[in-house]
Amino acid sequence: MKFLKIIVLLLLVSATAVKAQKPVMENAGVMIESASKFGFDETLAKLTANITEKGWKVTIVHDLQETMKKNGKEVLPVKVIELCNPAHAFNILSKDEYRDVTPMLPCRISVYEKADGKTYISRMNAPAFAAMIGGDAAKTMVQAFNETEVIIDVAME
Repeated sequence: MKFLKIIVLLLLVSATAVKAQKPVMENAGVMIESASKFGFDETLAKLTANITEKGWKVTIVHDLQETMKKNGKEVLPVKVIELCNPAHAFNILSKDEYRDVTPMLPCRISVYEKADGKTYISRMNAPAFAAMIGGDAAKTMVQAFNETEVIIDVAME
C-alpha cells in the first residue's frame, strides 16, 4: 500500500511538472506565444523593468503600430523590444565561427494585442534554432532563452 502511495505521488508531481511546461511545449514551433495577465501598457512596463532588473539592457523598442500608421495602415498595438545581455552577446560576437549567428542578435520580445482584446508576448524558440547551430553558440542561445523566459514570467498568465 505504501508503494502505491509513492507511485501516485510521483505521478502527481510529474503531471504538475509537465503542466508547468505546457505553454512552451504546445508552441514547439519557431515562435512561442504566451498570453499576458496584464494589458498592453502594463505588460510593456513590467517587462521593461524586469529586463533591467535581471541585468539585461533594452537596446530599442520598435513601435510597429506607429510605423504602420505613418504608412496609412491601422493595426492593433504591437511593440518589439530588443534586449541584450552583453556577456551573452560577447560569447557569440567574439568568435569568428559564430558571427553568422549575428542576425539573431539582440534577442527580441514582441508585445501585442489581438482582436480578442488580450495582450500577448511572443519570442523566438531559440532552443529549436540552437540545436541546428551547435557548439558554444547553441549553449549561449539556450542560456539567453532561459533567462528571457524568467524575464517574461513576470507577465505571463
